[in-house]
Amino acid sequence: MELIRKYFPEISAEQAQQFELMQELYHDWNLKINVVSRKDIDELYLRHVLHSLGIAKVQKFRPGSKILDVGTGGGFPGIPLAIMFPESQFHLVDSIGKKIKVVDEVVAGLGLKNVTTTNSRVEEVEGTYDFIVSRAVAAMPTFVHWVKGKIAKANNHELKNGILYLKGGDLTEELENYRTAKIYDLADFFDEEFYETKKVVHLPIKYRG
Repeated sequence: MELIRKYFPEISAEQAQQFELMQELYHDWNLKINVVSRKDIDELYLRHVLHSLGIAKVQKFRPGSKILDVGTGGGFPGIPLAIMFPESQFHLVDSIGKKIKVVDEVVAGLGLKNVTTTNSRVEEVEGTYDFIVSRAVAAMPTFVHWVKGKIAKANNHELKNGILYLKGGDLTEELENYRTAKIYDLADFFDEEFYETKKVVHLPIKYRG
């Protein structure tokens, strides 16, 4: 929890309480339905919560914006971002039902009113969003194909509407066909060794009506 305060000192007392409660909720639910590896549950804030908030260092979501989290798993990056941006709307999607069950329980436990969930493949989700976020669920070409037609037309942020993707390692080959992609190194924002190879990729995607 100190990690969150270290990098986001501006959070309110309510947000701090919600971030703190995450450990207990995930620990309890993970014993019933394993959504976070045993090793990672002890480092929840370093490996999951702060990692998710790397996106918040790249783009602060404005009130009323709509964000789609694809392949959310146990609720990352969607839940930490929903706490950080209570006036933005988050739609968390995963094709595995038991993962969405945990997400629903954590969302209820945290009292989040700005999160909806869907248990389905992303291709079946309707609507458009300012940004689509995810943590490395597929190679970028596959991911771009999945989210086709889901980007909103009006741009309301510093960054253009599109994908904000948490990835690690060398992305040269994967992004060679995406000239407009910009890579942000999380090591520029976070000191911990874990973030040395971690990145946020922003890929602007044009609205197709």
